[in-house]
Amino acid sequence: MRLIDRYLLRQLLGPMLLATLALTALALLSQSLSGLDLIVNQRQSALVFLKITLLYMPQLINMILPIAVFVATLVALNRLHTEQEIVVCFAGGMSRWRVISPALRLAATIAVLALVMNLWVQPLAYRALREELFKVRSDLAATLVREGEFTEPVPGLTVYAQSVDGNGDMHNLFMHQTKPDGTATTYIANSGRMASRHGDSVLVLRDGSTQEFSPRGVLNYLTFLQYDFELGSLSNPEEMIHYKPSDRYLHELLFPDLQQGWEQRNRKSLLAEGHARIATPLYNIAFMAMALSAIIGGGFSRLGYARRIAIFCAIAAVVRILGFVAQSASEANAGLNILQYAIPLATTAVALRGIFRQRVSRFIDIRRRPARIAAVPA
Repeated sequence: MRLIDRYLLRQLLGPMLLATLALTALALLSQSLSGLDLIVNQRQSALVFLKITLLYMPQLINMILPIAVFVATLVALNRLHTEQEIVVCFAGGMSRWRVISPALRLAATIAVLALVMNLWVQPLAYRALREELFKVRSDLAATLVREGEFTEPVPGLTVYAQSVDGNGDMHNLFMHQTKPDGTATTYIANSGRMASRHGDSVLVLRDGSTQEFSPRGVLNYLTFLQYDFELGSLSNPEEMIHYKPSDRYLHELLFPDLQQGWEQRNRKSLLAEGHARIATPLYNIAFMAMALSAIIGGGFSRLGYARRIAIFCAIAAVVRILGFVAQSASEANAGLNILQYAIPLATTAVALRGIFRQRVSRFIDIRRRPARIAAVPA
C-alpha cells in the first residue's frame, strides 16, 4: 500500500507545483505592471524594482496556494478517475480514507508552510518592503525633476526642467523656493545635475542666476557659473516608517501596545489581521477536501465530471469570498473572528462528509449471478 500512496502523492504533487508556479508568475506579472511607476516616475533602478516585486511574493503565494491546491487536485484526480485508477484502488481493498489520505497529508503540509510564511516570512518581507518604499518616497534626487513638468517635491519648492538627457543632465532649469520667513528665491540655470557632497544630495546648477525677494521688498540678484543647491534640508528627518497590520508579527497583532494612539484606535483591525494569519492556511485543507469531494464524492462516470467540477468551483469561490467578508466584518466586531475559523473548518467537514456518504462495494451481489444450469440426469 505504501507504493500506491507514493504513486498517488506524485500524481498530485506535479500538477500542484505547476499550478503554483503558473499562478505565481501571473500574479507577479500583474504586480510588476503596477510597480512600473518606480522606474517611469520615480526613476529607480531595475534592481530596486525587482527587489520590491519579490518582497510581495510571500503574501501572493499565500493567496495563490489554496487555488493551486484546488485546481491541481481536480486535474490529477479527474485523470486518475477517468482512467479508472481510483476504481482499481477501491477494487484492491483500499478504503476511501486510504485513497484520499495522501492528498490530505499534502494539504496539511502546505497549510503548515503557509502558516510559517504568515507568521514570520510575510512580516519580515513586508517590513523590508516598507523600508524600501520609504527610501524611494524620501529620495528627493529621484523625484525632484520630471521632464517638461512643474513638480512640487516638497511644500514651498517648485521645479521645472525643459529636458533631461540620457546622462541625467537637466536643461533650462527653473526653481522657485518659498522659505518659512517669507523669503522667495527663484533659480534659473542653463543646466543642472544631481551630485553628492559629503554624503548629502545636492543639485549642481551651472550658468544661471538667482533672484531673491525679502519680506521687506528688497530684490537681490546674483549670477553664477556654478551653484550647489542642497537637497538634504528639504527632507523631514523626523519622518518615521509606519508599519501597517500586514507588516506586523503575530504578537504585535494579538497584543498591541494600547498606550500608542494608533494601536488603540485600530485594535480591532489588528486582531482581525492576526486571526486571519492563523485561519488562512486552513483554506488549503478545505479546498483540497472540496476537490476530493468533487471527484470521489460521486459515482464513477465515463462521460467525465465537468458538471460536478463547475459546481464545486463556484462553491470554492463563494467560500473564499465569505472568508474575506468575515475578515472585513471582524474589523468592526471582534466577536466575529470566530467566523474566520468556522468557514474553512465547516467547509472541510461538509466536503469530507460528501466523500464518505457512499460505501465502496467490494463484493459481488450473488442475487445478480446467473443461475447455475442443473445437471441433467443420465
